[in-house]
This record gives sequence, C-alpha cells and structure tokens, in this order.
Amino acid sequence: MDMGRERLTLGLLLRLGILFTAVCVCIHLYLERGWQGASAPLALRRPTKSNQKWGEQSKMKQVSAEEAEQLGKSIKRRISYVHNLKKDSLVRKTEGDREGPSPRCCPPLQPHRKTPRWHIDLEPWASESQSLEDEAKRFLSYITTPQVSCASLRGKKADQEGSTGAWAVCLDPNYNLIRRIESRHCRVYSFGLGMDDRSLESSLARSGCEVHCFDPSLKQPHLQQAEMWLHRLSVDWRDPSPAVVAQRQYASTKKLATILNDFGHREVDVLKADMESAEWKILENLILEGVLDSVGQLLLELHLHWAGFEVGGDEPSVVRYWYSLLKELEHSGFHLFHVHSDPAKPHVFLQKNVLNASSAYTLSWVNTQWRPLGKPDGTQK
Repeated sequence: MDMGRERLTLGLLLRLGILFTAVCVCIHLYLERGWQGASAPLALRRPTKSNQKWGEQSKMKQVSAEEAEQLGKSIKRRISYVHNLKKDSLVRKTEGDREGPSPRCCPPLQPHRKTPRWHIDLEPWASESQSLEDEAKRFLSYITTPQVSCASLRGKKADQEGSTGAWAVCLDPNYNLIRRIESRHCRVYSFGLGMDDRSLESSLARSGCEVHCFDPSLKQPHLQQAEMWLHRLSVDWRDPSPAVVAQRQYASTKKLATILNDFGHREVDVLKADMESAEWKILENLILEGVLDSVGQLLLELHLHWAGFEVGGDEPSVVRYWYSLLKELEHSGFHLFHVHSDPAKPHVFLQKNVLNASSAYTLSWVNTQWRPLGKPDGTQK
C-alpha cells in the first residue's frame, strides 16, 4: 500500500517538473523575442524611452558604419549624375554641331486631355413622332449645310497642279493650317483601306507636310514612298487584345490615342479617314477620349447605306445617334466647311430611298478652337 502511494507521488512530481520546465522555456522564448523587438527602434535611430540608454554604446559603431555606407552611396550617385549630365551635354553639343542649333532642353509637357467619358449625349428627337423621315431630314440638312466659309487647298500655293476632288482642307488665314504649311511644320494622318487616291496627301507632302498614310493591307510594316510614310496599321475604336498581338507579332488596328503615343506625336494638323462604315464608332471613341483636342482639321467619309459596325437600334434611333455624334463635334469646336457627295454612289439611306439621299458623303471640319503647341517633332516654335 505504501509502495503504491510512493509511486503515485513520484509520478505526480515528475509531471509537475515537466510542466514547470515547459513554462520556463516559454517564458525564456517570450523574453528573448521581447528584447529583440526592443532593439529595432535603436537600429532605426528612434529609441524609446525605456531602452534609450540601453545598448547606446554597443550600437554606436553599427549606426556610424551604416551612416558612412549610405553617405558613400549618396556621393557616388551624385558623382554619377554629374558625369551623366556632362556626357549628355557633350552629346547634344556634338549633334548640334552636325545638325544645327539644338532645341530647348526639355520639351513641353504632354497637353492635358479631358477625362474620358463613357457615352455621348444624345440630342433630343427631331419630332414627337420619332419617325425616320423627321430624323433623316434633320440629319441630311445638317451635313449638307457648311457652317463656315473656307478657302480649300484647290488653286492655292500648296497645290498648283489641280484640285483635291472630294477631299479638301481649309486654308483660311483665320486658322492655322496655311501658316503651318508655309513654315513646314504641319503633320497629316491619313487612314484608309487599300487607298488608291492619295492626291491630297501627295500635295500636302510636296508642300512640306509630314504625311503618314495608314493602310493595313500593306505588305511591309513601314516604308517611305514619294515623300510620304506608309504604315501597315489602321485606326479602330478599341485596342486589340494582347493575346492577338502576341500571336500575330504586330497589331493591325489601334485606337488613335495609342497610335499618337506610339509614334511620339501630340497633335495632327489634318486627320483624314475613309473607314468603310467603321467611322461612327471611331468618331465616338475620339469624342469620348478627348483625342479631337489634338486635331486641327477632320476629313471624314460617311457611309449611310447601313447603320455601321456595332451601331444598334431601330432606324430612327440610328439616325439620331449619327446626328448626336456630329453635334458633339460642333460642341468641341469643329465647324463644317466642305461637303461633297459622289453622284455615282447609289441613293440608299439605311437600305431605303429616303429624301433621295446619297449613300456616301465626304465632310471636312476645321477645329476653330485648335491652337498647335509646337513643331511636329515636339519642340516649341
């Protein structure tokens, strides 16, 4: 009986000893971590009141070494920066001696663009009946009535060889293009699919304009031909999917804002586009993203035989949408100065004969609020 009690007592004492040892180990680990955490403010040179004096002497050498190392790195960066500045200045001076006077040090900042919008503002219905005839009458009257008078490129100094046909630019001295042409600082973007007639582009190129023609049907990505640059690219109302670009190794269509950014251009004096019924969604994108603020003149061919790519709704709603887009142009400062309808085109308006309207019209607008920021290369005048 006594032996059983003795064994029970020994077992209890053994368990208590193991428990006490475990508690001591936990307390030791807790205190050790606490001391390590308390040393962190010293390393950051922000000691707390409780440990401000503790370890001050032991950490002094470590802090001094870190300060010396940081100071050395800072001095090296400054010396490297000065060397780079001197090297860049020598390069600019050498290039300036070869090419003439160098431009100002820093180009002007990118012009501020409006915050992108999500949708256009639809104009009120032409009548309470919301009929196709009323909407078509208002729309056709709008696109066939010039809002400002302008001297076109025909017969002017920039083109002594003939007329420009359906496409015309405004050379009125009240606007900027004629001065930009004379100073040879103008830039032209021309978008089309398999373009055969580039008479306007050629005349502007001969006048000294920097002309870029975009055509996705070209076999080469970029080439220079007859004083013009040709690019295997076209404008769209959206950028392509990254997966498609990776598969094709190049993008055949991009938004105008993306093209401007890729080419390093901030503004375009003349934007010409014949996009075969994609013009409505492209125009909507230009309006919503505020890209038209960078355009001096807009030349556009409108196709009216059907609604256009990704334009939905019934027929009166489609015409109302067309009209609202053009009114958005007007609100942005664009005024119509030239209208041309091809008599050879069929008279089809949304698959019907409505008011004997043509199926295609070529319109030209001038941005009366446009003030170019500088030369085409991005430098100031």
